[in-house]
Amino acid sequence: MPDINALFDAQRRAFAQQPFPSLAERKRRLRQLKRLILDNETAIADALNADFGSRAFYETRFIEVLPSVANINHNLSALRRWMKPKRRLLHWLYQPASGAIWAQPLGVVGIMVPWNYSLLLATGPLVSALAAGNRCMIKLSELTPQFGAVFAQLVADYFSPDEVTVINGEVEVAQAFSALPFDHLVFTGSTAVGRHIMSAAAANLTPVTLELGGKSPAFIDRSIPVAEAARRLVFAKCTNAGQTCVAPDYVLCPTDHIDDFVAAYLAEVRRQYGAQPTASADYSAIINARQHQRLTGYLKQAQQAGAQLHWPDTAPDLDDTDAKLPPVVLTSVDPDSPVMQDEIFGPLLPVLPCDSAEAAIDFINQRPRPLSLYVFGYDRALKTHFQQRTHSGSLVFNDALIQVAQDNLPFGGVGASGMGHYHDREGFERLSKMKPILSKGRISTLKLAYPPYNRWIHRLIQWLLLR
Repeated sequence: MPDINALFDAQRRAFAQQPFPSLAERKRRLRQLKRLILDNETAIADALNADFGSRAFYETRFIEVLPSVANINHNLSALRRWMKPKRRLLHWLYQPASGAIWAQPLGVVGIMVPWNYSLLLATGPLVSALAAGNRCMIKLSELTPQFGAVFAQLVADYFSPDEVTVINGEVEVAQAFSALPFDHLVFTGSTAVGRHIMSAAAANLTPVTLELGGKSPAFIDRSIPVAEAARRLVFAKCTNAGQTCVAPDYVLCPTDHIDDFVAAYLAEVRRQYGAQPTASADYSAIINARQHQRLTGYLKQAQQAGAQLHWPDTAPDLDDTDAKLPPVVLTSVDPDSPVMQDEIFGPLLPVLPCDSAEAAIDFINQRPRPLSLYVFGYDRALKTHFQQRTHSGSLVFNDALIQVAQDNLPFGGVGASGMGHYHDREGFERLSKMKPILSKGRISTLKLAYPPYNRWIHRLIQWLLLR
């Protein structure tokens, strides 16, 4: 086990020596991270390809490298503005005085990264933490050992260990890591593990940002051609073979349009990945045999319960855990079946009948609040209904997945799908102490209200109460 306590203490000492890094220093760190990514893009992609068994270089470049660099560029351009104190007007009773909100670095931030987007979900919170002036320790997933080794070496080459350091190791290392007295802890992963992380952090009163998951629904309204909705959903569901926390988890579709949706969805799968998607170099593998067995277990159980499986090609051997798992649509699914209870995290897409927005809202609201909600339809009234009557980490109309890559929008969950945000100004402020500052000068009119309390003070208070 790495000596994580020594690494943590070193970062604490370094922060104490430089508790408020300058704008120039923060930008230097962000540019160093950008160089790390761009100089070593091929090595990073090769490591992730090795960990997955098959993952296209272009997919890694498009869904991890590009948004990571774009996020850094956005922070570099906005950081000067974010660091400026925000003026606040104080109550006239306490004048003359001035007020402001000042963003102060927290100290040492811990970041726990899942296996599905190792680079993106390491750099996302890391960029916010560095922009806010913090030191960072990163714990990578044990399920991506090749990437873990490469990224740890790269961080060591580009940063001093008291600025940014990477920890690799098994579950016991993750447990020890989450128990450190960080000034803030960011965890991305499953809801079940998130509960343990929050419990461990509570012992130190460490504030947490939890980016979890859950079942992100997609509703298709009659006001959009069902084939158009199907085409837009394929990319969101099949990218990284569905191993994405904001991938559409199930579809609510008008009953009489389900057959058309299935046909259009599978046709688009074949257009993007060929007649045999598993033979395509652009289609990713499932990360390991255990995850493969979990997904095929859902399919076998659903079939036994009467669900129909629709494949883009001939049905695969579900017992072959070495093979890629092709996209599959499930119909006639029991809403209470395991595939509808657990987050799927794979290329399985259940489609359930739902004939109105009202029914969709009721169905969604009866379940834990999702990380994302996707609504497809051109009826303008849909926006008002879903904005006001549903809760989700993000709400997207007529597309899916793309909200994660928007630098001007925060990313985060709600309820069972998480708490807190990173990205954009919200991430900078989340990983800062937004300290209120009140300043008074030589003159203090408040002296007039000091004891002994006379009739004038009582009249003033009475007047203020009745305003």
